[in-house]
Amino acid sequence: MNPNNQSRGAPRVTRRSFLQKSTLAAAVVPVAGSVMFPFVRRARAGEPPPSEKIRVGLIGSGGMGRGNLATFLGNPEVECVVICDVDEGMLARGVEVCTSKGRKAPETVKDFRRVLDRADVDAVIVATPDHWHALPTVLACQAGKDVYVEKPLATTIDEGRAMLTAAQRHRRVVQMGSQWKSCRHIIEAAEFVKSGKLGKVSLVRAWAWLDWLPTLKREPDGEPPAGVDYDLWLGPAPKRPFNPNRFHFNFRWFWDYAGGLMTDWGVHLINMALMGMDRVPPKTVCSSGGTFVLDPVQETPDSQTAVYEFPDFMLIWEHKSGLGVGLNGRPWGVSWSGTEGTIVLNDSGWELLIEKRKASLEPEKHPGSGDPRPAHIRNFLDCVKTRQQPVLNLELAHHVSTVAHLGNIAFRSGQKIVWDAANERVPNSPEADKLVGATYREPWKLPYARRT
Repeated sequence: MNPNNQSRGAPRVTRRSFLQKSTLAAAVVPVAGSVMFPFVRRARAGEPPPSEKIRVGLIGSGGMGRGNLATFLGNPEVECVVICDVDEGMLARGVEVCTSKGRKAPETVKDFRRVLDRADVDAVIVATPDHWHALPTVLACQAGKDVYVEKPLATTIDEGRAMLTAAQRHRRVVQMGSQWKSCRHIIEAAEFVKSGKLGKVSLVRAWAWLDWLPTLKREPDGEPPAGVDYDLWLGPAPKRPFNPNRFHFNFRWFWDYAGGLMTDWGVHLINMALMGMDRVPPKTVCSSGGTFVLDPVQETPDSQTAVYEFPDFMLIWEHKSGLGVGLNGRPWGVSWSGTEGTIVLNDSGWELLIEKRKASLEPEKHPGSGDPRPAHIRNFLDCVKTRQQPVLNLELAHHVSTVAHLGNIAFRSGQKIVWDAANERVPNSPEADKLVGATYREPWKLPYARRT
């Protein structure tokens, strides 16, 4: 049965009527198990009726937010009714996305809570800096909104757990925006690995060698740009003077707000890598690296390797700045190595390299399948209507984000850590265990967080 279609003879239930009948009093019931959608249908043509409209609010109108919004608006049933950003310049650019597509200009606000207050918002897009992923998502779930939240899930493992708890208790549809989960050729490669044709897979690699990252130059602290609510931008992060190196795109390189390439690109690629493997937690993690190429203005390492020991295989993550020719001649990618051969993939496609002493396989090459973001967002929209769980639901999103965070926890603690997945603790290192939790600046509080 296709979960995107209603059973024959069943009464027609629209998304609007469903939301009207649902109540937050039923929020203690956990969501059902995840449903795998290999591919999703295209948006239907024509103007949908009002009962089929999905009204969204955008929280975070930076580059990722505007890109997501443009893709959402490529679906005719989507309306954007409000855009939120602490920067007036970003608000204006978000409005331009709507008007350039012939849509009505949405209202604009600076405080995300004003988005959640609105009865005319069905779903929110959370595309803020990482330190602002958890709280809007949790509060949106409490407010009865569905959520499309950018990766990584948050800045810490405990925040991700709080987000998952909120989604389950309030029976919300929440999708993490790692669109490669909906990429056709990556799905096909992962299915090949899981079929057993590659033999016993004992080593998985994921890497990102990037030569386009900006080099930060030392800048003095100063006043935030006009039109920016800087205190609200900081939110739960520590109070610090404004510095342009820590703002907008470059927030990624500072521990207060993000986890560097380990979580920025790592969540994407670790997600791809684990698509071909059983979903089990790692047992131990170790990591090393440093700032060897870029100016050490940034806090996160520009070069890093993390080694994960899973019960039946090893996963090695590697990133490097300043170079663009990475492993297997690809700037970024994933490989699975089994007893019968190795599969190597990235956005250009996937290739099967056979073991010369084996005769069970022939070499294969498969082309890339294009931009997966429209399919990923289409999947989310379909699930908003059907109340099924999306392809990258929060259980899976929390799992892959946790793996990435553990790489940074091992790096920052300087220890090989043991991971107690059942309790989400690092029992062999109190220093590392502290990094599992989140510390929020007053007056911000994260509901459902276990260690703040």
